[in-house]
Amino acid sequence: MARKYSKGASKTVEKAMRNLKKGALKRGRGGRGGVVKSRKQAIAIGLSEARKQGKKVPKRKTKKSK
Repeated sequence: MARKYSKGASKTVEKAMRNLKKGALKRGRGGRGGVVKSRKQAIAIGLSEARKQGKKVPKRKTKKSK
């Protein structure tokens, strides 16, 4: 069975989790938002960054709300 997420995508999520634990993960445009405290949000940020880099990540299941 093939991997759903590439190894590179997994590393991107791991990096986001490390930043979360350090308290260095920000949300919002240009890092102006608050510090991320939610584990789920950190994973979502990592996956979003992996998508932007063109790594193998499945599409979102829900629509992004505005």
